[in-house]
Amino acid sequence: MKTIDVIGVQMDLGASRRGVNMGPMAIRYGGLCEGLEQLGFTVNDLGDIAPLVSGATAPYMRNYEQVIELNSRLYCLVSAALEQNHFPLVLGGDHSIAAGSISAVARHYRKIGVIWIDAHGDWNNEESTPSGNMHGMPFSAVCGHGPACMVDFGGESVLVDVKRCVQIGGRDIDDQERLRMKRAGVTVFPINAIDKDGMQNIIDRAIEIAGTDTAGIHLSFDIDSIDPQAAPGTGTVVHSGLTAREAFLAVESLADSGKLLSMDMVEVNPILDERNKTAVLASQLIQSALGKAVY
Repeated sequence: MKTIDVIGVQMDLGASRRGVNMGPMAIRYGGLCEGLEQLGFTVNDLGDIAPLVSGATAPYMRNYEQVIELNSRLYCLVSAALEQNHFPLVLGGDHSIAAGSISAVARHYRKIGVIWIDAHGDWNNEESTPSGNMHGMPFSAVCGHGPACMVDFGGESVLVDVKRCVQIGGRDIDDQERLRMKRAGVTVFPINAIDKDGMQNIIDRAIEIAGTDTAGIHLSFDIDSIDPQAAPGTGTVVHSGLTAREAFLAVESLADSGKLLSMDMVEVNPILDERNKTAVLASQLIQSALGKAVY
């Protein structure tokens, strides 16, 4: 059975609301490592990395020095895990950390697909961002449509082919961001597509798109994709999201596909949670993505 390297990233400087830096601890406390070991995995918990205490900032890329520096360290940790043939499991922290993890996976495997489950598009850049928050830019960055500094970690940068990228569950996408996603050609299954066609059909199509002619799929899962009644502990709450069952169906289908290479779980904010229910849900979703069976 494969070894999993758990990497916590205490990053909340890519977002407006603080507290998501405590997400890795809360997810672990939700039974993550014990659950993975029960599935037969060897679990290497590498602890957490944290950002610099201070750094340069700009209106269009807030706290960019701290965000980029921490992503650079994450890139190295994920690369090291992959070199040992370990599965990198990254716990956020805000979604800006996906820039470092996906860049490492793309460089290692050369050709990957990405499934991005999120209430938001995260496809802004320095010019389109309405807030300057860098957690709204990583998806575009890893595909070459966002800030180059978010994926430039020295050596060769390998970008992800946008034709192998899928966004699922979007329901709060900025106007300029929407235009940019359409022009780039990223496949988007917004929440109303799931209403119409059902999650099983959507995730099957997503796996086909992201998994065809690639080494496999990176899953970047933002807990705010789920309706806040089930997942209140997140800083960017948007009503009418995925049901918990739809979320589980998506990750269970990815597990069944055998194509999952790596994973991020992000935006769990314990300060805003109710008795750690969101972190427990995140832990259970990770376990299901890695093969925990319902029956």
